[in-house]
Amino acid sequence: MGPAERRARLARRHLLAAGHRAASAEAVAESLVALHGTDPATVYLSVAARLRTPGTADTERALYEDRSLVRLLAMRRTMFVVAESFAPVVDAGAARAIAADERKKLLKFLAEGGGWDAAWLSEVEDATLAALAQRGEATAAELGAAEPRLRAQVVVARGKPYEATQNVSSRILRVLAAEGRITRRRPAGGWTSSQYRWAVGTPLPGLPAAEARTELVRRWLAAYGPGTEADLKWWTGWTLTAVRGALAASGAQPVPLDEGTGYVLPGDDSPAPAGEPWAALLPALDPTPMGWAQRDWYLPEAGPLRASLFDRTGNIGPTVWWNGEVVGGWAQRADGSVAHRLFADRGAQAAAAVATEAAGLGGWLGGVRVTPRFRTPLERELSA
Repeated sequence: MGPAERRARLARRHLLAAGHRAASAEAVAESLVALHGTDPATVYLSVAARLRTPGTADTERALYEDRSLVRLLAMRRTMFVVAESFAPVVDAGAARAIAADERKKLLKFLAEGGGWDAAWLSEVEDATLAALAQRGEATAAELGAAEPRLRAQVVVARGKPYEATQNVSSRILRVLAAEGRITRRRPAGGWTSSQYRWAVGTPLPGLPAAEARTELVRRWLAAYGPGTEADLKWWTGWTLTAVRGALAASGAQPVPLDEGTGYVLPGDDSPAPAGEPWAALLPALDPTPMGWAQRDWYLPEAGPLRASLFDRTGNIGPTVWWNGEVVGGWAQRADGSVAHRLFADRGAQAAAAVATEAAGLGGWLGGVRVTPRFRTPLERELSA
């Protein structure tokens, strides 16, 4: 299965084709398995790019009113937003193990930084949860006022050029959130803000870890297949043994790819149906380009895209897509307008469709300024 066939699947799988966009934020999340949530703005922009009527209201409602979208620290120790119905699978398949590891790291951090042990941490956590239950919702600063031990400070990297002093509150709240004991509520600022308020969490239904990993692989194959073992290992953050076990349990079918053996769900090796041409402007860290470890197949054969669109650690910046292929990048200027640059000439129809998407994005963003958390060379250049 070559790059052209894999690109053709994106329109059908990721709801980007003209006339076939999603009706709700929940539908977008289900089609993509998980929305990348490290940068709060990415969730809104990823959903809006795939909605019939772009905007932020539907996503905000799903996150904070209906709670049909759930935030989890999951695959690769990364923040994701998933459909509520799928959250138990992600929790059991990826998040629980990460939460346990985060608690171990926290205990080591507290012991080395302040001589505090597990009993001290347990007392602080109980007091924090009690204060949160009493208030309903609270910011980290408000919780620190209620439980002064949250304001305790630790010196990290002592004696090194990057020595810094940190409050323990951020580490403790992170672990409580990873374990599902507290949950993020509406941020103090707008939809681009990461200054969340906190509330007491509701435990997710428990599932066997092996079964959850198998279901997670099935969902990934349905949305991103064909993909390789290396793709799945990178996306999940699992060991190769865990990846192979889940692939085998899912009944995945091997298919030949240019970069080696790929896998699809049983019966999913037929060619994708021809669809209408489509253009899209996807945000930094969008789940589509971040879905595979090996990414050359959705980049043009020639052009300086990789150096311009990725940072040094492999995070992708804002991208311009045409028919399942990255053909350029975009950024928002200080005046709110959206600038883009095409690295590949795909004809007048493509150029016109991309320009329409850029104008539409700039229009619904209005006066909101969006700056990616991980900035890339082209985004910096265009935004200036």
